[in-house]
Amino acid sequence: MRIVFCGTPSFAVPTLKHLLAQSDFEIAGVITQPDRPRDRGMELTASPVKETALAAGVTVHQPEKIRTPEAEETLRRLSPDCIVIIAYGQIIPARLLPIPKLGWINLHASLLPKYRGAAPINWAIVNGETRTGLTTMRIDAAMDTGEMLLQREIEIGAKETAPELASRMADLGAPLMAETLRGLGAGRITPKAQNQVEASYAPILKKEDGRIDWERPATEVYYRMRGFAPWPGAYTTFRGQNCHVWGEPVSKEGSASLASSAGGAAPGTLFAEKEELFVLCGDATVLRVGLVQVEGRKAVKAADFANGARLKTGERFGDS
Repeated sequence: MRIVFCGTPSFAVPTLKHLLAQSDFEIAGVITQPDRPRDRGMELTASPVKETALAAGVTVHQPEKIRTPEAEETLRRLSPDCIVIIAYGQIIPARLLPIPKLGWINLHASLLPKYRGAAPINWAIVNGETRTGLTTMRIDAAMDTGEMLLQREIEIGAKETAPELASRMADLGAPLMAETLRGLGAGRITPKAQNQVEASYAPILKKEDGRIDWERPATEVYYRMRGFAPWPGAYTTFRGQNCHVWGEPVSKEGSASLASSAGGAAPGTLFAEKEELFVLCGDATVLRVGLVQVEGRKAVKAADFANGARLKTGERFGDS
């Protein structure tokens, strides 16, 4: 099967590597985003997909916009049976969809129709899901609404962060894509329409999403700490400065005791017990603080933060 691979970030790399290793697949070319300036030096940096393709000796194409006539001509010249597209980063115009005989096949990191959109892994964790999965689908002109091909369900670890889950899902998605392509080629897969009524959305992350609302129960704050790692993170303010906070919820029994000792203080209130730092959250729940990183400084253990700040009774996170 002749394949064009279209993708950009590290999430797409395991599938590209897997397909390159299979004798029944020919990667005719790779399409990825143009090199972008990154990090403090703002040097142009190749995408992980580009680096992988070049290491394998595969020709790489980097159109600024895939909707241009030049990009369309490249795709038609490559004459693929199928285009595999994973987290490419641009919308594919409808006129390009008929180019591959078997369609554009996407690996989406959710059990569609749940969590359509740009950040399905993050929002699944934020919303407290205990299971998620992967879906291969044939894309259409709308956002993640195409016919489903195969799915695999997996468990979300109780302490798993978004990067950890993404890495695991990327590895699991590689053989699922190969199975999908072989099934399509042999006519063994019957595409299934999504149930629009069951659809939910996972919008692109914004910095403001990471601002901690201490009125939420500690468990929900913890979901957001895990789901918004590494960006935008979970952050609050302390004495007028932004700071990122990491921690875990205290058990229900422990929360009741600690909240009682806090004497009905407002959510966000900090208090120390036995050389540990806690913060009161909504519904009389408590979060045990692990690390704090004040803006412009290194992350430190909660006890060191408390000692350095010389905490006063009643001081709160989110005080600005």
